Amino acid sequence: MELETALKHLDEQADHLVGDDSEKGSGTGRDLLGSLMFAIYNIGLVLAFPLILGIMLAKQRCRGGLAQRLGWLPQNLAGDRGDAPTIWVHAVSMGEVNAVVPLVQELKARYPAHRVMVSTVTETGKETMLRQLEGLAQHLYFPFDFGFVVRKVLATVRPRLFVVVETELWPNFLREAANRGVPCVLVNGRLSTDSFHGYLRLRPFFRRILQGFSLCLMQTDRDVERIVRLGADPSRVVRTGNLKFDQQIASNFQPIALGLEAGEELFVAGSTHPAEEEVVLDCYRRLLKIASGLVLVIAPRHIERADAVAAMVRAKGLLPLRKTTLGSSPEGRSPGPRVIILDTRGELAALYQQATLVFVGGSLVPIGGHSPVEPALCGKAVVFGSYMDHFAELADLLVSQGGGIQVNDGEELMMAMAALLKDRGRLKDMGRIAAQIVQAQQGTVAKNAELIAQLLERGRATAHESK
Repeated sequence: MELETALKHLDEQADHLVGDDSEKGSGTGRDLLGSLMFAIYNIGLVLAFPLILGIMLAKQRCRGGLAQRLGWLPQNLAGDRGDAPTIWVHAVSMGEVNAVVPLVQELKARYPAHRVMVSTVTETGKETMLRQLEGLAQHLYFPFDFGFVVRKVLATVRPRLFVVVETELWPNFLREAANRGVPCVLVNGRLSTDSFHGYLRLRPFFRRILQGFSLCLMQTDRDVERIVRLGADPSRVVRTGNLKFDQQIASNFQPIALGLEAGEELFVAGSTHPAEEEVVLDCYRRLLKIASGLVLVIAPRHIERADAVAAMVRAKGLLPLRKTTLGSSPEGRSPGPRVIILDTRGELAALYQQATLVFVGGSLVPIGGHSPVEPALCGKAVVFGSYMDHFAELADLLVSQGGGIQVNDGEELMMAMAALLKDRGRLKDMGRIAAQIVQAQQGTVAKNAELIAQLLERGRATAHESK
């Protein structure tokens, strides 16, 4: 908090000293201020590190990658000094990994002789990467953003190109990569309203960071405008769309066994948060009066909360069943109202395909909304709350074109779901429209891959000329 306050104070002083960016002569003052903020960032990082280290040591799931994050990499991650250039892709966790998988596959297809490495921060990100990119890429944990750690890791990995997913800005890493002549590309870039306004207060600092990018490939026009306002070079910023639009639905889809009886249907609430689950459970209880064969699936955003969700379900007078114990639980084979808690990873998209009703979470609480792409691609009418800032453009398209419904509270959620259950023709039509909307936005992977390829070729040509 003290670091942020100090940086804000410095930015206010800059406004007084050098005026608006458009004023002549303001660049020097802003550059000086950016350097000062950079120094404060590094001081704050050092002061905070003992606390960060203590938290990681206390959490067993964080210990596995600690050595790598401090710069000690196994020998197999060392860059080849021969003819196998390395492309390093950073995707912080599971969601970013899922988004970038098609791009990694495309880059590997274009450059089969290149080594691709994908870094994450979380264990779930590592698990997702190993499951989806086995044989195509190696995994490493992203280093702590200390200059000496970053320098050591970059010297070991020796990347020819660095690609970061969804506006992960690490100042020291980007600066050291630039010092080594490594082109950095931001893909699937986005800036939520809250993040943008926060960054804007520290504009000289972020301008300095963004100068390290050779390309910023953004999701929407709004994201393009915002990152340019923060200081990115407009000539290096391109709107290419959202990588998640290019996700594919498996043609050989195998339904997930949930023990459903004939005539039972699924109401899937995906990526939910605590306050939303209360609302969804109340909605489900009321919907049972319309469709007694409805079975609710709650997929909490963080599966570690499965026990808490089960307790919430019991408190509502409903039967909770965990997905991982369905086969061994006698209750799991009992027909009637029940709530299945998805306590596994990687199955939500498949469950969307089996669903009759879909609610996308993170949207009735001020989280910013989770992805409506998967259920839309599955041909489902998508229902979500009013907090959809992370997917504002797609949410607007779904609502305006009739592929989705936006609700403000539990009562509106209940009314929307009840109306869809009563009008199956509309339910089917909305699903068809939702799928068409997402399909019309596809092609982002190809656009990103082509721009990255051009950057690699320019780098190769430059290196050849310098010999």
